[in-house]
Amino acid sequence: MKSIIIGNICIVLFSVSVSAADFEKDVFKTSEGNLAITFIGHATLMMEFNGKVIHIDPVSNYADYSKLPKADLILVTHEHGDHFDLNAINLLRKKSTIVLETEKCAEKYKDGVVLKNGDSYNFSGIEIDAVPAYNIQHMRSPGNPFHPKGVGNGYVIHFGDKKVYVAGDTENIPGMAKLKNIDVAFLPMNLPYTMTPEMVADAAKMFHPKILYPYHYGNTDTGKLLDLMKDQKGIEVRIRDLK
Repeated sequence: MKSIIIGNICIVLFSVSVSAADFEKDVFKTSEGNLAITFIGHATLMMEFNGKVIHIDPVSNYADYSKLPKADLILVTHEHGDHFDLNAINLLRKKSTIVLETEKCAEKYKDGVVLKNGDSYNFSGIEIDAVPAYNIQHMRSPGNPFHPKGVGNGYVIHFGDKKVYVAGDTENIPGMAKLKNIDVAFLPMNLPYTMTPEMVADAAKMFHPKILYPYHYGNTDTGKLLDLMKDQKGIEVRIRDLK
């Protein structure tokens, strides 16, 4: 809630609750039915596939989770507060909900399944691969990266014959070159924590996703990425409201 004063009149502005219908959504055909991806904000996404609802890095700052579908599966990339929110998780949980998380997240949320880099999990025929996410260049202080190697996860999620890569907080790390046949990729693009547009472009050129969404981009100029990728054939860059 905010208040502003105009002359001697105080106007109170209330935040407005929003439902899933208020967010942008893209739908993709797969060999096992449609995959719908809802763009909630920052690093927060919702995916719907074969009657299952998957929430990724749900954070209450970006949505009223009492108005969104309950989760069958929740993926958390790492422990930072703009990705890991216990209140959001608890609002989304059902008795049957599975939460996949990192070891750091498990220190606060005890009921999840911990995945380390390289681990996989099969959820109702949906394979989830945990892959590395870390900084090489950007540091809090010398030798102290914002995201140390081996702590956070990115996730490659298999929906029928389609693969979606949600990178988490990372830079254009060498392991990205090992990613194969990625149909949809979400790559973070904000400083000082993740990548510049140049780094995102370099990452995309390593593994050639068919569709690239920059996400977690804050005030970064997404037009710069579009310019960098304009001559790159076979990769469609889509901009959605994921500041």
